[in-house]
Amino acid sequence: MFTVLSASELTSLILILAVAASVSGFIAGLLGVGGGIIMVPALYYAFTVMDFDIATRMHLSLGTSLAIIIPTSIMSAKTHMKFNAVDFKLIKSFGIFIILGVALGTILASNLKTPPLVLFFSFFAFLIGLFFIFFREKVAENPRPISQTFKVIIGIGLGFFSVPLGIGAGSLGVPAMRLFGYPIKIAIGTASALGFLVAFFGAMSMSFSGLYFDSVSAPLSLGYVNLPGFLVFVPVTMIVAPIGARLVHRIDKSLLGKIFGFFLIVIALRSFYEYFSF
Repeated sequence: MFTVLSASELTSLILILAVAASVSGFIAGLLGVGGGIIMVPALYYAFTVMDFDIATRMHLSLGTSLAIIIPTSIMSAKTHMKFNAVDFKLIKSFGIFIILGVALGTILASNLKTPPLVLFFSFFAFLIGLFFIFFREKVAENPRPISQTFKVIIGIGLGFFSVPLGIGAGSLGVPAMRLFGYPIKIAIGTASALGFLVAFFGAMSMSFSGLYFDSVSAPLSLGYVNLPGFLVFVPVTMIVAPIGARLVHRIDKSLLGKIFGFFLIVIALRSFYEYFSF
């Protein structure tokens, strides 16, 4: 089940994870996407190299990604707060519904096998990529009140879908806030803070589920959270995430958003291929 890596293989693995962590952390701050949309496939293929059990490989990628997003979202949110780009009233109104959604999402993720989880991730990565290419910058910035009904739907939806995708609140939260006319910088900053709620409760629930319900025995893992992956990603993402968060207030992200969208579509297509290879 577990292949012992040589020193050179282990070094290569750490370098690959470090590069992926740098890109993920930078994008987390710059685009408010939490980095999970990139970390999940990076972790998945790292665990493939390490010959982790295929039955829990995707689950470990999701749980570990959520754990990594905890410090990343904190650093990004703190930076956005300096620019008054975090709407705390919105966070307070969404909070309890996000936590409920996370609990439901954990039940779904824990009970799905790896192939449908890969397909689920591929589909949403493709949709998010299309959003970044065609819609992200085209919504008018004219904030409209969000009714209580929509707060319940959006909050539960954010939490529910984020767990089986292994992402923070940015990938889904930014589009939702933009649809209600929130300025892009406020949407990104608020999504970074919401990402902490999603990541913290998501990682805890995935770890608990793996430990006590599914009895996961993956090497050096707490349930569905892999410690080596966490320890490699966290310091790198904590360093580079604030850099991306600062740049968001200085540069035009239209072209960058489109490039990122195309990148997501490539990831989605590669994941589709992975699904059909099972």
